[in-house]
Amino acid sequence: MGSGDFLCFPFIFSVLPPSANNNYTLTIIEHLSKHYEKKEVLRDIDFTFEEGKIYGLLGRNGAGKTTLFNCINRDVKADGGEFFLETDSGRRGLVAEDIGYVLSTPTVPEFLTGREFLKFFIDINGNAVGQPRPLDEYFAFMGIAPEDRDKLLKDYSHGMKNKMQMLVNIIARPNILLLDEPLTSLDVVVAEEMKGVLRSLKQGRITIFSTHLLDLALDLCDEIILLNHGELEVVEKSHLDGQEFREKIIAALREQA
Repeated sequence: MGSGDFLCFPFIFSVLPPSANNNYTLTIIEHLSKHYEKKEVLRDIDFTFEEGKIYGLLGRNGAGKTTLFNCINRDVKADGGEFFLETDSGRRGLVAEDIGYVLSTPTVPEFLTGREFLKFFIDINGNAVGQPRPLDEYFAFMGIAPEDRDKLLKDYSHGMKNKMQMLVNIIARPNILLLDEPLTSLDVVVAEEMKGVLRSLKQGRITIFSTHLLDLALDLCDEIILLNHGELEVVEKSHLDGQEFREKIIAALREQA
């Protein structure tokens, strides 16, 4: 395996450990609502997410998936509702350090090199990162080749910027990882690499992955939840690969149109 190749078990756990929380974790949403003018985007949502699962948040474009993430991350003020983290030690409100948020369009400081950005992030997030590994181990884990590590981020491809954005969110060891359609615009090879990363890192955290692509959700996620008419609905997965299951989801998505 070359030094720029994607790495997996058992190396993955020494480089990117589970979240900093040692207790079993639930994330609880209670009575979340959000309006934009007269449009009710999120309607009195109650939901509980469990640690160790990848949740596929499925909905049409414009259904409110990004709004839900922005409310959880406090980027958008909700009209009502609360967010909690519940562990063996009790319940508390969510704080910024609990959340990693990977945007659909990666945002990175393009005036820095990949190595400078990674070092800067680790330096200012030392408490969250814990005991950092050598920078080249992080790059190797994400499949970023040696010749690209000292290039300016402005010269990175979309897929490479996406990898850097995902890397810094993961190494901060958040309890909750929000991914807003991060694989939609990636080429097949990079998308498969990122799916491998997410599967390998799901233990010890809650991962919520938004998409409008049914096949991607079925391939990657442990649970499918549908954002439909402003409400979250768990889609029965007893016949996960069956035609009936697919037709139910497609019918629900069609209703949103």
